[in-house]
Amino acid sequence: MENLPLEGLRVVEFSHMVMGPSTGAILADLGADVIKVEPLGGDQTRRLLGSGSGYFPMFNRNKRSICIDLKSEAGLTAAKRLVDGAEVLIENFRPGALEKLGLGADAFRDSNPGLIYYSAKGFLSGPYEKRAALDEVAQMMGGLAYMTGPTGRPLRAGASVIDITGGMFGVIGILAALHRKGTTGEGATVRSSLFETTAYMVGQHMAQMAVTGQAARPMPERISAWAIYDVFETANEGELLFVGVVSDSQWQSFTRAFDLGPIGSDPAYAENNDRVLARDVIVPVVREIMGSHTRAELLETLETAGVAFAPITRPDELFDDVHLNANGALVDLTLNDGRKVRLPATPIELNGALPGVRHDLPHPGEDSEQILKDFGFDEAEIAALVGSHAVTTGQVAAR
Repeated sequence: MENLPLEGLRVVEFSHMVMGPSTGAILADLGADVIKVEPLGGDQTRRLLGSGSGYFPMFNRNKRSICIDLKSEAGLTAAKRLVDGAEVLIENFRPGALEKLGLGADAFRDSNPGLIYYSAKGFLSGPYEKRAALDEVAQMMGGLAYMTGPTGRPLRAGASVIDITGGMFGVIGILAALHRKGTTGEGATVRSSLFETTAYMVGQHMAQMAVTGQAARPMPERISAWAIYDVFETANEGELLFVGVVSDSQWQSFTRAFDLGPIGSDPAYAENNDRVLARDVIVPVVREIMGSHTRAELLETLETAGVAFAPITRPDELFDDVHLNANGALVDLTLNDGRKVRLPATPIELNGALPGVRHDLPHPGEDSEQILKDFGFDEAEIAALVGSHAVTTGQVAAR
């Protein structure tokens, strides 16, 4: 995609894991030049095992990498010069970590007054703000885990939803601050957090309590707003299907597509709330119908009927999804060991196209020298930094 909206925006990113990198990844996909500052040897996120093994490849495309020893005077001075030459800084370390290094927001008030300084934290200002936090911590104390699992079995969501959503709020805050800067010329300190993000996401359940006077029950036990809004077994063992009939017109389409017997033509079920009260009558009939057809047959019928539906799919099955492969929603990347992979693009269409890949996943420090040149370091300064190992360059494997 040409003429990306954030072209020319320089971002220096001091971050690891998910929340900070996801913020940088979105800005990078939209055209920003995101400089990922890694410790010598590379971000530890690169070496995580198990569920963490996908963090780095998912959230670090379209970034350039420089490895700096922030514990050395020369490296710290170089890092400060990078920030002074940038419009945005991203960081997601423990509260006070960058301040101790002299890289806090106050350190750049005079040298870069227009800087947008973004911090991704566990908590915003208040009694909890010094606490360490994780996505799972926020889900547990913010009510999301309670809502996801059945009573007595709190369950975190099946992805880093709070890290990523918190990072998205970070992008919103950064873009808002940049817009104001265009008018006032002033920089800003922006923060988003895991806990407050979780509270925002369960706000609908808090509002339910306010409206009805009854606390929301966990999702597996909730009283649905619709009669048919559930997962059903099909004739194929293990092939499950979600169906949601969420309007009176969809109910009419559904009853035309499937023979529900007397229920389908009974005017007592014509309106949604009446159907909700009759779930015990309607749902068993629908379960029997769903169980008598293959999932493929049901998908075709539901597609024609215009009713909301979804096959229950594993994440790895999305590699072969026809829709994602047709519209550019999966982008080609190269892992640092040379293997090829396709991963989801930032899900925003601009003039009909999704953002692509301008810069493959970086090896640790592979862009160090070019970044220093771009930020005004001369050859002697670069040689001194590399020679003292304050900055290292990566050995780029053939792609």
